[in-house]
Amino acid sequence: MKRMTRAMAGFATGLIIALPAALPVAFPATAGTLDGVEGKPGIAMHGDLKYKPGFTHFDYVNPTAPKGGTVRLHTIGTFDNFNTFIIKGNGAAGTGFTYNTLMSGSADEAFSQYGELAEEVFMPEDRSWVAFKLRKEAKWHDGKPVTVADVIWSFNTLIEKGSPFYRFYYGSVAKVREVAERTVRFDFKPGENRELPLILGQLTVLPKHYWASRDFTKTTLEPPLGSGPYKVKSFEAGRFVTIERVKDYWGKDLPVHRGNYNFNTIRFDYYRDSTIALEAFKAGEYDYRSENSSKAWATAYKFKAVEKGLIKKEEISHNRSSGMQGFVYNTRREMFKDPKLRAALAYGFDFEWSNKNLFYGQYARSRSYFDNSELAATGLPGPDELKLLEPFKGKIPDKVFTKSYSPPTGGGPKPLRKNLRIAGKLLKEAGWVIKDGKRVNAETGKALEFEVLLVSPLFERVVLPFAKNLEKLGVKISVRTVDSSQYRRRLQTYDFDMIVSGFGQSLSPGNEQRNYWGSTAADLEGGRNSIGIKDPVIDQLIEKVIAAPSRQGLIAAVRSLDRVLQWGHWVIPHWHATYDRVAYWDKFGRPKITPIQGNQFTAWWVDPARDKALAGKLQSAKE
Repeated sequence: MKRMTRAMAGFATGLIIALPAALPVAFPATAGTLDGVEGKPGIAMHGDLKYKPGFTHFDYVNPTAPKGGTVRLHTIGTFDNFNTFIIKGNGAAGTGFTYNTLMSGSADEAFSQYGELAEEVFMPEDRSWVAFKLRKEAKWHDGKPVTVADVIWSFNTLIEKGSPFYRFYYGSVAKVREVAERTVRFDFKPGENRELPLILGQLTVLPKHYWASRDFTKTTLEPPLGSGPYKVKSFEAGRFVTIERVKDYWGKDLPVHRGNYNFNTIRFDYYRDSTIALEAFKAGEYDYRSENSSKAWATAYKFKAVEKGLIKKEEISHNRSSGMQGFVYNTRREMFKDPKLRAALAYGFDFEWSNKNLFYGQYARSRSYFDNSELAATGLPGPDELKLLEPFKGKIPDKVFTKSYSPPTGGGPKPLRKNLRIAGKLLKEAGWVIKDGKRVNAETGKALEFEVLLVSPLFERVVLPFAKNLEKLGVKISVRTVDSSQYRRRLQTYDFDMIVSGFGQSLSPGNEQRNYWGSTAADLEGGRNSIGIKDPVIDQLIEKVIAAPSRQGLIAAVRSLDRVLQWGHWVIPHWHATYDRVAYWDKFGRPKITPIQGNQFTAWWVDPARDKALAGKLQSAKE
């Protein structure tokens, strides 16, 4: 969610003002009622809220952080649209900062929500509905109040005209209506969906009056009207977007915001690819970089600015779920419908060799869709999982009950030869035989060949050794790297054989799993079920996750889903890290506490003393 050129004068003249601490806004200790339900300042997915009524800020922020300064960031690709809620066009960076949601999550809990636009939330014990009472002071950047009509219009418009994601995420809502002064209520369809009140709290609220004269289904380069901490200051399509902090922002002292959004100006510059972007960072063209290349992290930061301490390089540990990244099969392709073939091709990827020779030993192998968390399925199913899985015996792989999943282990020529022998045996059992040196279908004679579609050339060095290994089995892989616009379109229409992709996971999975693996999402253009999974058992396990009544129940349901996904061989698992890699010019301050969700850049600030010192050092180097 995030930039001016690093001119020396810019550091010297950029005003950074340490504002006097405003009186904190605390959550009220008392609340009203609605239909016999007492209003509360927040809700937790399971258990109790960490932060009680009266808290003024999250523990992992600095509530007295100075406001001011400019931060310059980078992004890859291009943009031609400020309406990021539809699938058309390429959405502009930073637009999320221009809006508010009904509630806001904390980064040091699995899943809890606290009031943002809403000052109170009402939810009965059975979670069959939820209602939000809006704050009187909430207003749009044009000065008009945020109303219940805005909330209702936003919800209906996103469902009807927005990205397919919204239809899955909020699919269990039966109706939305105004029920009291500044109060909007969402009634739910029958069935357990305990997460729904919280994810409705994540609803981005849009201005109905602004969109009354505009077509929501079309792309636009008109800067949006929002109610959030920033607004668009300037832009050049495809090149940069600059957002500036709203000086009279109505919510600046809310508990969920205090200590966040400290930069006066944030500029996002667009670059063609990561290699060019890294060189720009070295040259001082932007200030902060989250590094996703292990090779770059190990080899590309050995230059004077780092050696002299002008650029800081840090690994910030976290405890969030890593999710799953891997080679993703498109099972809409006939050849990939067979799980035995999918399992066979996994033996061609030698992670251990790649980690040593390509990644400098920085990664751990991924084996679960929820790695680095208590949600990951390991060992054999426990009693709670068996209760969920046993009704599906005969409909899911037997190995779900008898064997703990682990991807093939490599590490060089000898292990690889063994793996390729196993792969060859599996391919033969799946009906793919060798003929004239090629792997072909025994019945049709069609060759086993496919394309790996990439958006970044960085991954070519990973795919090419994989392709070379499979070539020994008579399998032909081609690699195609395309620009971000073409890549995005091909993903939306599922026009690919295999991609490198990931499925991010929270510590409290729920409704988004429908979009990842649900049958209904498989045929919907622009959805996230890129694999094309259509499995009624997986559909039912997703609903078990969504309906989990407790944290213990959620863990059992997620692990059960994880086991079935693992043994479905839907992806060839890649790797993950348990820390965030960041590099930045030494002008920032950041909180002492890192929450379980990892680095929170919105809580950083420009440190006046460091900024001045850095500007002086850079000026001296020029003279």
